[in-house]
Amino acid sequence: METYTPTDRTQVKRLPKRGVYDQAQVHAILDEGFICHVGFVADGQPYVIPTGYARSGGRLYIHGSAASRMLRALGQGAPLCVTVTLVDGLVLARSAFHHSMNYRSVVVLGQARVVDDPEEKTAALARFTDHIVPGRWDEVRQPTEQELKSTTVLALDLDEVSAKVRTGGPIDDEEDYALPVWAGVVPLRIEAGDPVPDTRLPEGIPAIDRKRLASRHT
Repeated sequence: METYTPTDRTQVKRLPKRGVYDQAQVHAILDEGFICHVGFVADGQPYVIPTGYARSGGRLYIHGSAASRMLRALGQGAPLCVTVTLVDGLVLARSAFHHSMNYRSVVVLGQARVVDDPEEKTAALARFTDHIVPGRWDEVRQPTEQELKSTTVLALDLDEVSAKVRTGGPIDDEEDYALPVWAGVVPLRIEAGDPVPDTRLPEGIPAIDRKRLASRHT
């Protein structure tokens, strides 16, 4: 089993039993999520920006407009923190104090680099597209040269990484178990609905199969 070596910055200190450093579990959380939050400081002001991402092997990619302040700052070597969180359930206890959530989260620290190599950049954009719907890149028009120029792609190696996971039901104080209050877990999940066609879609084009979106979680 391959694991990430915890550092002083990634070692889970509060509730350490929830800390996870197994690479396979970390990758599974990243692959299931859609949005990451990128934290950085620019001109003395901290920012946390939600954005899309994709994983390829031991590396995360983020992308956006070449005019993006975030991408410019990170491309110049600003330290960053990337987080991804999946909420699996609401944990309802008998006391307000012990209410919680079941979740899986990942924290990545480091410095990103600008992807200049055309092949790596194109491969990263393909990963972004297929991260949303597997196989989608091969179905759609590829980016033009101008579109590639107007897009910045950053790569962040998964070196300093940890995950934190909570599972199970509520943990109440012993004297509270006799209270006549419902307690347990309300599971939560993302589920694709029926596809809604674009208003300018020509007739005869079949709707996308929702099973393809479910396959990204297997």
